[in-house]
Amino acid sequence: MKRRNFIRISALGTLITGSGLSASCMGKIADSNLEDITDIAVVGGTPAGIMAAIAAARMGSKVILTEYHSHLGGMTTSGLGKSDIENKEAIAGLFKEFTEKVLQYYIDKYGENSNNIKLCKEGYYYEPSVAELVFNQMIAAEKNIKLLFNYQLEEAELESGKITKLGFKDRKTGENKFLKAEAFVDATYEGDVFALAGAAYRLGREGKEEFNEAHAGHIFFDFNEKAFLEGGSGKEDSRLPAYTYRLCMTDDPENSYVLTDPPHGYDRSNYVAYFKDLEEGRLSAPKVFKEGHGYYADHFDTMVRVFSFTEIPNRKYDVNINPRPLGFPFVGENYVYPESDWASRERIFQRHRELTLGLIYFVQNDPEIPEEQRNLAKKYHLPKDEFTDNEHFPWQLYIREARRLKGKYTLTENDVTLNGDAQRTTVFEDTIITGEFPIDSFPVSKVPSKDNKVLEGYIGMYEISPYQIPYRILVPEKVLGLIVPVAASTTHVAYSTVRMEPLWMGIGQVAGIAAHLSRKLQVEIKDVPVLQLQDILIKNHQILTYFKDIDRADKAFDAVQFWGTKGFFNSYLARTKEKLSYQDYNLWLSILRNMPNMPKDLSAGKPSKSVETVSISTIKKLTQALNKSGDLNLNADSWLYNKREKESEVLRGEACLAMYQLYQNTSLT
Repeated sequence: MKRRNFIRISALGTLITGSGLSASCMGKIADSNLEDITDIAVVGGTPAGIMAAIAAARMGSKVILTEYHSHLGGMTTSGLGKSDIENKEAIAGLFKEFTEKVLQYYIDKYGENSNNIKLCKEGYYYEPSVAELVFNQMIAAEKNIKLLFNYQLEEAELESGKITKLGFKDRKTGENKFLKAEAFVDATYEGDVFALAGAAYRLGREGKEEFNEAHAGHIFFDFNEKAFLEGGSGKEDSRLPAYTYRLCMTDDPENSYVLTDPPHGYDRSNYVAYFKDLEEGRLSAPKVFKEGHGYYADHFDTMVRVFSFTEIPNRKYDVNINPRPLGFPFVGENYVYPESDWASRERIFQRHRELTLGLIYFVQNDPEIPEEQRNLAKKYHLPKDEFTDNEHFPWQLYIREARRLKGKYTLTENDVTLNGDAQRTTVFEDTIITGEFPIDSFPVSKVPSKDNKVLEGYIGMYEISPYQIPYRILVPEKVLGLIVPVAASTTHVAYSTVRMEPLWMGIGQVAGIAAHLSRKLQVEIKDVPVLQLQDILIKNHQILTYFKDIDRADKAFDAVQFWGTKGFFNSYLARTKEKLSYQDYNLWLSILRNMPNMPKDLSAGKPSKSVETVSISTIKKLTQALNKSGDLNLNADSWLYNKREKESEVLRGEACLAMYQLYQNTSLT
C-alpha cells in the first residue's frame, strides 16, 4: 500500500492519528459507503454559509451546504430581525439582493403603501420566518446546491496539509456520513472546521501591547462618554463576550404565546440584581437616542428596560437583552463553549434558554416589581407564528465570538480606526469588502467598574470609520483547501465590528467565489489571484472601497472601487467630477505602472510642471502608448463623462475609468 502524509482529527479538535500512515489506517472515513462527493463543501448554514454556497453555485461549482440545526440562516432567521448596518451604501452584493427580496415579499403580501412596508425599512428589518423563507427560496433557486440539515461535524481528514474529507453524524439517524470536496468553506460561528483541521486560532482577548490596540484586553469603558474608566489593566485573557438569545416578541394578544408558569430551571436569584440597576438609574434613557437601537420612552426607568426593543413588521419586535445593567446574568456562561463537545454545547444552549425565559417570566410576574411595570412587560410575548417547532423560541444561540482563525493577516483595531492625521483607514491591495459597524462587545466579566457604570469588557457602539477587509484574513496560515468567512483572522476588538451578519453575508460571497476560482484555476485558496477575484466582486456589486460622495450611477463607480484598494485616494471623497491635478496624476500613473503586466517604463503623457491640471489629450496619449498593437478598444467616449475638446481638463472620474480600462485590457487579457 502506498504511503502518504495523512492526518485525521476528531471530536472537535482531538488528534487521532499522525502523518505517515498508510491508506489502510484511515479508519471509518475511508471505509464508509455513506459518502457525498462535491466540488465545494460549505459547513454552516449561517448567512455567510448561505451566500458562499449561492456565490459558488452561480459560478458553476457543485456545492453541498450542511447545517447542524434543522433550519437555515443562523441569527438572521433566529431573532435578529434588523440588519446591523449603519451605512446602507457600504455593503451591497448578495446581502443587498437578500434585502430586496425581503422588501418584495412585504410588497407582494401587504401592498406598497402598507405600514409593514414602512416597518421593514426597505427590506433591512424582517420577521425571522420571512428571513428564513427568503433564504430558502434563494437556495432552492440554485440547481447546483444540495442542502443537508442536522449534520453534526465530527472529524476531518487531511493529506499533505490539505483538507480532503469531513466526517459528520446525522443527528436524526445517528449514521456517520462523509463529505469529500475540492475546497471547503468554514462558515460556522465557532470555527469548527479549521479547529478540526488543526489550524492555529485565537480564543479570548489579546493584551493591549500585542497589537498596540487602545481597547484591547481587560477594560472598563464608559459607553455614554466613549471614554476609558479606571481599573482596566489591558491584559489578555481567555474570556469571551457573553452569549444570549435574540428574541422575537409581539404585542398582538391574538398571536401571543404566554408564559403562565415559571420555565424549567427558574431561579429568581439570577435576576434580583436588576433592582439595584433600576434604583441607581442604569435602566434609564440612553444619553444619545438613535432610531432603531431599541429605545422606547415608556420603557425607561422600568424593569422592561432589561430588554431592548426594535419594531419590525406585523406587530413584532427584535428584542435584544440589554447588556448595560450590572445585573446582566449571562456573563461567563459561555467561557468553555467553543472547545466543548456537542453534548456540552447542548447543555449550554439549554442553560441560556432557561436564563432567557426566566428573565421574561421575572419581569412579567415577580411580585417585587411594581404592578404597572409588570403590566407593561405583559404586553410582550413570544409569537405563536414564529419558531413553531421550538415552542416559539429561537433555535440559534447568539455566538458573538468564539474561536478566531490565525490567518495570513490579522485585522486589528488599528486597521478599522483612523490613526494620527490619516483621513482614511488602512488601505489593503487585497481588499475584498468594506466594513462599517461600530466596535461593539458585550460584557466579558461580571466585575463592575469602580463607579458602577458598566461591566468589565463592555464596549458599546464605539463609532469608527468605514474600513477595508483584506482577503488574507480568510486564509489559514498553513491548512490548505479551506477558506473562513465567519471566524476570520482578527483580534477580539476588530472582531467586535466584523461580526455583523450583513458583512458576513458579503464575506461569505467572497468565500464562495474564491473557492470556485481555486478549483477552476487549480490553485490553492491562498494563491487565488486577488486581482481576478476583485474584478468578479466588482461585477457582482460588492463594495470594496467606501466613499461618501459617489453612487453606482457614476460612470466611474467600478473603477473608483478598484483603485480605492490600490492607493489612489487618501480620504473618503472620490471627487470624481473635479479636475485632475498633475500631482494626483503622477501618483496614479506610478500605481498603474506597478500593476502586474504593466510596462515599468510607462511615461507617456507625463505632465508638464508648469500646468496644474491634466487635459484629456494627456490621458489619450497614455492610452495610445499602451495600444501600440492597436488591439485595445479604448476610444475616449468609453471613459469621458461627455464629449469635449481634447485640450479640455480631464475629470478625476474620467481618468480613473480610463486607467481602469487600460489595466483590464492590458493586464487581464
